[in-house]
Amino acid sequence: MIQECWLNLPVEDVQKSKSFFQSLGFSFQEDQSQGPHSAVMLVGTKPVVVMLFQQEIFKNFIGGEISNPQIGNEMLISIDAPNRETVVAQAQKAQALGGTVFGEPSEIDGWMFGCGFTDLDGHKWNVLYMDQEKRPF
Repeated sequence: MIQECWLNLPVEDVQKSKSFFQSLGFSFQEDQSQGPHSAVMLVGTKPVVVMLFQQEIFKNFIGGEISNPQIGNEMLISIDAPNRETVVAQAQKAQALGGTVFGEPSEIDGWMFGCGFTDLDGHKWNVLYMDQEKRPF
């Protein structure tokens, strides 16, 4: 039976990426690090592990080339927010830290409020507040 799931992301500079995500409020498991070429990032109150790996190490894992997130993406990582203010704050922080906001904070379908940003390596993240009382289904 599967007990955990880890997402693995290739990054150019692990320490810069770690600093970026720490500034956005993510935490790291320092005792699980595998040296300077990786970092164990926890996402959420029921943590999902996101492993940040130096690109050359990641290439060895996948036995091939890394897709270029500047021209296309294989996935969008979505995280929830407790309120609209958090969505706006995360977009502002991401941009101030060197990320790019590709989706300004806005209303979605009358019951969600979200934004989209890229991290330092171009991976796309979505921050979303969902007002369950307004949810149509």
